[in-house]
Amino acid sequence: MNNIVVIGSCNIDLTVLANKRPKAGETILGEGLNTSPGGKGANQAVAAAKLGAHVTMVGCIGQDTYGDMMLKNLKQYGIDTTYLVRRDTVPTGTAHITLAEGDNSIIVILGANATVDEAVVDNAWPAIEKADLVLLQNEIPLATIGYAITRCADANIPVLLNPAPAASLNSAWLDKVTYLTPNEHELSALYPGVSQEEVLRTVKPQLLITLGKRGVGYNNKGTLAIVPGFTVTPVDTTGAGDTFNGAFAAAIVRGETMEQAIRYGNAAAALSIQKLGAQEGMPFEDEVATFMKEAH
Repeated sequence: MNNIVVIGSCNIDLTVLANKRPKAGETILGEGLNTSPGGKGANQAVAAAKLGAHVTMVGCIGQDTYGDMMLKNLKQYGIDTTYLVRRDTVPTGTAHITLAEGDNSIIVILGANATVDEAVVDNAWPAIEKADLVLLQNEIPLATIGYAITRCADANIPVLLNPAPAASLNSAWLDKVTYLTPNEHELSALYPGVSQEEVLRTVKPQLLITLGKRGVGYNNKGTLAIVPGFTVTPVDTTGAGDTFNGAFAAAIVRGETMEQAIRYGNAAAALSIQKLGAQEGMPFEDEVATFMKEAH
C-alpha cells in the first residue's frame, strides 16, 4: 500500500507580490518576486510525499535550468523521477502568478507539459500498474488524460481526477474514475446545465466538491455531506487545492475512511495557506497530526 503515481504537470511558479493588481495599461511597483517549483501535478506529488506516501511523478520537463530546479526539488522529497521525461525542444512549463488583495491571478505557459502524450504513460506503466491510486489533473493534454483513465480502468487501478483548471471532459472518461474532486466552477464545466442535486444522484465516481471556506462536500448516498474546513488566516492560497488532493490521496491509500481522509485533506490545506509558495508551504505528517489534535 501507499503507492501513488501522479501523471501531470510540472511548472516553475513565478510569483509577484503587490499591493494591488495593475489595470490595463498601468505599471505599478511590486513588493517582491518568488521563484518556486509548482504545477498541479508536481504540487500534488509533493503534498502526498510530505505526508508519507511513496510517490512516482510522471510527466515532462525541459532540458533547461527550470527543469533542473524541478528535478532537484522532487528528489529532495523522495519522489521517484524515473518516468519524468526531459524534452530538448520545449522549455519547462511556467506559471506567472500575481498575489495581490488577498488572492491570486495566474497565467500558465504549458511548455513541456503539452508533450505529455500516450507514449509517456506507456513508458511509465511499470510504476502505474503497481499503484494503489493514480492522480490526474487538467494541465496536460486532455487526450492523454482520457488515455490514462481508460488504461487504468481496464487494469482496475483506482484513479483520482482533479479536473482543474476547468475543462469539458468526455463523460465516458468521467464514469471510469474512482474519485472526482472539482470545485463548484469545475463541476459546472463537467456537467453543464445539470443541477448539483442531479449530479450527486447520477454520477458514478465518488464525488468530492471543494467549497472554499465551507470545506468539502462529498456524495453520501446521493446527498451532499459537508466536512467543514478549519478557520485560519491565509497568507498565500496558491496550491491549497493541490495540497488537499495530495493529502486526501495519502490518507485514502493508508486506508482511512472517506470522512477521515477529507478532514485530513482540509487540515493539510489549512496549514498550507498560512505560508508563501505552493510546495514549500505544504505540511509534513507531524505538523498535520499536531494541528488536528489542537483543533479538536
